[in-house]
Amino acid sequence: MKYDFGGYATKNDIRCTDGRTIRQDAFKHQDGTKVPLVWQHKHDTPSNVLGHAILENREDGVYVYGKFNDTESGQNARELVHNGDVDALSIYANQLVQKTMDVVHGFINEVSLVLAGANPGAMIDNLNISHGNGQYEIVEDEAVIYNGINLESDDDLEHSDDSTIEDVLDTLNDEQREVVDFLISEALTHSADAADDTVSHAANEDMSLQEVFDTLSEQQKTAVYAMIGYAIEESMSHSAETDPQNNDSLEHSTEGGTKIMKRNVFDKTEVAVAKNTLTHAQIKAIVDDAQKTGSFADSFLAHAGTYGIDNIDYLFPDAKLLNGEPDFISRRMGWVASVLTDTHHSPFSRIKTVHADITATEARAKGYVTGNEKIEEVFGLLKRVTTPTTVYKKQKLDRDDILDITDLNVVSWLKAEMRIMLDEEVARAILIGDGRSVASDDKIKEENIRPIYTDADLYAVKLQLAVASTTTAIVEAIIASRKLYKGSGTPTFYTTTDFVTDMLLLKDTTGRRIYKSVAEIAEDLRVAKIVEVEVMEGITRDVLTKTYNLVGIIVNLKDYNVGADKGGEIGMFDDFDIDFNQYKYLIETRMSGALTKPKSAIVVEIEQA
Repeated sequence: MKYDFGGYATKNDIRCTDGRTIRQDAFKHQDGTKVPLVWQHKHDTPSNVLGHAILENREDGVYVYGKFNDTESGQNARELVHNGDVDALSIYANQLVQKTMDVVHGFINEVSLVLAGANPGAMIDNLNISHGNGQYEIVEDEAVIYNGINLESDDDLEHSDDSTIEDVLDTLNDEQREVVDFLISEALTHSADAADDTVSHAANEDMSLQEVFDTLSEQQKTAVYAMIGYAIEESMSHSAETDPQNNDSLEHSTEGGTKIMKRNVFDKTEVAVAKNTLTHAQIKAIVDDAQKTGSFADSFLAHAGTYGIDNIDYLFPDAKLLNGEPDFISRRMGWVASVLTDTHHSPFSRIKTVHADITATEARAKGYVTGNEKIEEVFGLLKRVTTPTTVYKKQKLDRDDILDITDLNVVSWLKAEMRIMLDEEVARAILIGDGRSVASDDKIKEENIRPIYTDADLYAVKLQLAVASTTTAIVEAIIASRKLYKGSGTPTFYTTTDFVTDMLLLKDTTGRRIYKSVAEIAEDLRVAKIVEVEVMEGITRDVLTKTYNLVGIIVNLKDYNVGADKGGEIGMFDDFDIDFNQYKYLIETRMSGALTKPKSAIVVEIEQA
């Protein structure tokens, strides 16, 4: 099929005016795609559609072949292009993916003829930059990408796959053909430097070789390069037959005394010579071996040295961390923040609570009978003092490991883990205790941070249910026990995921679920919210001859005081051990904790079968 014009819509590896760069193969997935050809990116009327364009992905950019339609606007645009009045292209793309400032992927929706292509090279006008995910930035909306490279217009332009080299060379005029003949001759008889000197010398004439060569279209230049390559290949083949002992390298070979030019004489930049190529026979040998070993990768690596493949890591690069750092395999930590933020905090760590029990009959006011002796009120004072203890976590890293680990900031990652685990341990100690044996040196002393679960009955009422209690019976017992609660405001129910699930699965006599959400359960239980605590699962304790499983704790943590003196708050410390070449890290806090209000918590338990 013949096209009306051809030209580059985008060019790779050119820094744009906004700092972004389009990288190779950013639009490779659209190679051969047909998209609308429009005027100045206007989509509001059908008359702005001038025809269509076929996208061709190339190593240096996206080349397009444009075909105008037979509409008045299409034919008018064709005349503008052929007359040289309009000579710039632009693309409209969306769903762009960027890595830092490099555009590595996107979708071209249309190609436009534009009046000017801004500066030479490329330019991106981002209409709306959206969010990023760290390694890649996704532009959800659109961008206009255009360049100032002139397009070529030719009535006889055909797709390169349909045109032979001879067809293209036939389009050269006499002056252009003389230049091409000269280049081929120079490639075979002189070094690249000699050719450069010739070009420099010719520049002093009326019209230099460079100027004539620049008049060629991209398609014509490609054909010239191919002819030069064929000529060099023939020369090398002939030289090998006449001088089989000649083994000079291709980069600077001297076949039969003739230096071989490996780059365009007009290109002043060095061009890398193709290396590390495999023949069809070599690839077949690798595939045959892979069928025996069962691994194409292992087979390729095994033959890499044999076939001279360097930088094998380009084909099989090292694996990369998906999120930039290792993910922690941990328990669900949502409840930790709830515990630590809901507790009452004081700027002193020694807590004294004094309570007067006026619930006894002797404390009641009495009636008076004339002539009788008045009896004084009698009640007891209840007092307890809670002192602080130190909770810490310590880690160390060899300095060599810190220097060798380059994929992530291992020190920051380690410190984050230390803080997570310290917070969880403090929250656990407040609710149920750390669970370690009393004899363990690592145990957080329960007289310093008093667990609600094991606190005295004066502060935490125990609701112990029979072994046969159903979920419905437990819910009803919790509702009934609210009369025992003497704490502040509306409490929170801290419980296990299993019990929340059991409550959600409750059904009425017709088989319909009673609760549609956790919020409905909380409303029924007369609590502000329900918080699932993973570390509560499987917690038991023995009372006389019976064992009770923990179901949950009802408490308003405003009645639980966490105290720390100035300097005792959470702090991170690090030091270097010069003897062992190690960095050591310590995070610790010195604090106390205890319920300060009598009967401010209800511990719900069920007898174990």
